[in-house]
Order: sequence, then C-alpha cells, then structure tokens
Amino acid sequence: MKIHREGYRVIIAVVIIMAVVNLIPFLLPSRYSSYWFILPAVSAILLVFIIYFFRSPDRPVKENSELILTPADGRIVAMEETYEDEYFHDKRLQVSVFMSVYDVHCNRYPFSGKVKYVKHHPGKYFIASHPKSSVYNESTSVVIERADGLCVMVKQIAGAVARRIVTYSEEGEEITQGRELGFIKFGSRVDIFLPAGTVCRVKMNQQVYANKNIVAKIKYDHLA
Repeated sequence: MKIHREGYRVIIAVVIIMAVVNLIPFLLPSRYSSYWFILPAVSAILLVFIIYFFRSPDRPVKENSELILTPADGRIVAMEETYEDEYFHDKRLQVSVFMSVYDVHCNRYPFSGKVKYVKHHPGKYFIASHPKSSVYNESTSVVIERADGLCVMVKQIAGAVARRIVTYSEEGEEITQGRELGFIKFGSRVDIFLPAGTVCRVKMNQQVYANKNIVAKIKYDHLA
C-alpha cells in the first residue's frame, strides 16, 4: 500500500510516541503487568489506523477535459445553487463532498487547465458535514480555468478534527486532470462550484471517489 508523502512525519511521530508509551510497563510495579498486553495492542491499532488514513491509491485517468471529475473521496452532502461571493460573485452550483476519517484524503484536479486563483482563509472548525463549514471554517480556494474559459472553484475545507490543509496549487501553473491538488489531514470536506444550471451526474448521499466518479460533463461549446 502506497503512503502519501504528507503522512511520513505523522507516522514517524506516532511510532516514537508509541515507543515511549510502551516503556511505561518497565517503570510500573509488577502488579500492573497487564499493561504489557494493553499498550502494545492499542499502539498497534492506532498505528495501523494512521497508516491506513494516509494511504494514497493510484488513480490513473484517461484525460477528458469535458468531464468534471470528483475532486475527493467521500459522500455527497450538498447539491444546491448558491451565491459564490469570493471570486465569481454570481450564482453557482455547489456540490460538496464530506470526507470521513475512513476516506482517502488526497484531493485531485477535476479537469485540466490553468490555476487562476489560490487563497487560504483562516476560520472556525465546525463539523465538516455541517452547511456552515463551507462559509465559516478554515479553507483554501483554488480556481481552475479550462482552455475555453470555463472556470470552476475547488474549495478545501477543514473539519472539527482537521487542523491542516495542504494545497499544492500555484497561481499561473498549468495542471492536468487527476493530478494531486492537495491533502487535508483528518475529517474534512471539499466543495466544487460549477456554473449555475449544470446537470450533475452524482446524487445526494452517494459515495464517490476522486478520479473515478463524474460530477458533470460540460462541452467546450457551453459558452456559445
């Protein structure tokens, strides 16, 4: 199983902490010898979970920029038209993917194009599945422009547990569909803002996977 590069430091830190914790039985009186069995078991479970969380499965993509792919693994928790007032300042279709701690947390570009805008916003830490999280939580917004002028925003949002959003995007760079956009550590959410009126190919509460599920298909003549 491939481990994401964002997990290396966390895994090493957990291993060191667990090693120290597992030395405790050596310092306790013999009547507490049961700790010999409890601590290693708990440590092993925690380490396995951390390694599992930072897994990074290969998701090859046959590039098709008319397809808007899901940028994250998780469950669809919102599909609604809303006023996007950070960049577009108009109505957009917002599709939100909630990532539980059991989902892969690597985020990917939904289509090929050019990064037009990147901005990090400090904020609160509501539960990521809550509607308020899209507005008030810590987040990073990335706007991607397709060759024909179609612009879509992908918004990484921290959750109640997540405390670090990693974004690899840089303004002006050319990106390809399916490439890593970033990573959010522990439960979180990703919103994608599409043109108003877009017909979605996903449904509420559907489990989706980055690079596998199609959010929408928008042809290159959409501006005509």
